Amino acid sequence: MAELRIISGAGGKLPAAFLLETCGRRILFDLGEGPEPGVLPDVSRVGPVDALCLSHAHQDHAGALQLRARLGRPPVYATAETFAQIPEAVLPQATRNLLPLSGTAEVAGLAITTGRSGHAPGGIWLHVAADCGFLYMGDWTPESGLLAFDPPPRAACLVTDASYGDRDTSLADQISLMAEAVRGGAVLPVPSAGRGPEVVLALAREGLKPRACPVVLAEMMALARTPSRICHPGTREELAALLASAGRSGAYQPADVIVSTEANAESGLAASLLARADEGFRFVFSSHVPPGTPAADLLARGQAEWLGWNVHPRLKDTLWLADHTRACHVVPAFAAPEAMPKLTAALGKRLHTGRSLVFGPELDLQLGPVQPVRRSI
Repeated sequence: MAELRIISGAGGKLPAAFLLETCGRRILFDLGEGPEPGVLPDVSRVGPVDALCLSHAHQDHAGALQLRARLGRPPVYATAETFAQIPEAVLPQATRNLLPLSGTAEVAGLAITTGRSGHAPGGIWLHVAADCGFLYMGDWTPESGLLAFDPPPRAACLVTDASYGDRDTSLADQISLMAEAVRGGAVLPVPSAGRGPEVVLALAREGLKPRACPVVLAEMMALARTPSRICHPGTREELAALLASAGRSGAYQPADVIVSTEANAESGLAASLLARADEGFRFVFSSHVPPGTPAADLLARGQAEWLGWNVHPRLKDTLWLADHTRACHVVPAFAAPEAMPKLTAALGKRLHTGRSLVFGPELDLQLGPVQPVRRSI
């Protein structure tokens, strides 16, 4: 038998921390902060864990690594690309253990399978085969035009990103809307180590000539010049061809389409251009907007626009995943219940909203096979 304990991450947009106890081992999946600064998982009753696995390096999944000291300082497992985004002062080299982008590895004596999540460079999902299977998706999307996604195996227990709740608009439609909205010039704030290179690539495919801030340009260079299986075939070459145009010199002008960090104009070039807003710079946001950020203030005053850009699964993607994995227990993470009435209804008895869950052969084999509904992504 296995037990999942939801330390943080269910019931709203909260930091990720999920504890799996199986085969005498205790594995923590992610340890994040936010999205609002200072929001941390309560690990006071967790106790020592055998390993910490990181799905990716974003703040809400890996931003609370200082809490490792309260968990027995476990070894940390992640991909090379994820570790590259975490300073050594935060996580010493001696505690880092590599996971493949897609493949198998051993973590605390347990066999773990990984696959690309499509959400961020180096981002992965993680699957533990013991006790009928446990699958932790972290953040994921099958829609990215740049980052590859690997369909995961079957699992009795599924913890899935449900950040968008019932949203079902396609990324292709969103890109078309965004391209039209920014055609006359706009600042598009993005998170570092996130969607920036893909936004540049997608808008270039729409016939625009976007400029990238130094941070996004460096991310484009890293993806274009480093042999890796992170990207879809051919997209590295597309990024390489865009480097000169996206990184062109000269002062930024309101007529430019500028892809820049950070996501809510709280820092980076986006913050610098916000300070020059009286020159005519227009802002179009696309990320989660925490209260108290410059983005929240601009949107509240009607001085900016918000348009979606999917980096998490749509409703149809989440339902496809539940069917594809034949999960008996589905934990929708990172969304409030009121944001997902359709998802709740569609999952039915598979939905789990409690703080803990016991699963395994003695329980789940009695349920019989889950009959999948034919859905495509």
